[in-house]
Amino acid sequence: MMERLIERTMFASRWLLAPVYLGLALALVALAVKFFQELLHTFTDIIVMSEADLVLSTLSLIDLALVGSLIVMVMFSSYENFVSKIDLDEGDEKLDWLGKLDAGSLKLKVAASIVAISSIHLLQKFMEIKNTDPEHLKWYVIFHMTFVLSALLLAVLDKLAFSSHREH
Repeated sequence: MMERLIERTMFASRWLLAPVYLGLALALVALAVKFFQELLHTFTDIIVMSEADLVLSTLSLIDLALVGSLIVMVMFSSYENFVSKIDLDEGDEKLDWLGKLDAGSLKLKVAASIVAISSIHLLQKFMEIKNTDPEHLKWYVIFHMTFVLSALLLAVLDKLAFSSHREH
């Protein structure tokens, strides 16, 4: 009797994650506001903006879009993996990847997204190289390479540990 109560309580506690995922939806709203603020800033200054500044602004927009996509991916796939299956009616839109990302695949996608975001930041620093302290640039490169190496090692470990399970 006690064991069953503990197990039911533990299983029900997964619903404590639902507000966390709703919080990610609010973070997505905040990110969208920043995206459109940056887009408006770009369009208001486009005539006086240099080509390099336009590229930097565009990279900032891409960066925000990648972070937004990452939030959506984490929010939906984590909800489905850890809380409850998302039930959609037959005619409703469904994301192609929904229900196909396990926790390991999600970690790899998050790691790849972090590398992409880091790449954009590093590219921005290289485009502003005249205004960037070489010591800071060195640390940007070190951090980026750390992210790349971490993502690579995570992918290798995932392949070694779980590749046989995913084929079945």
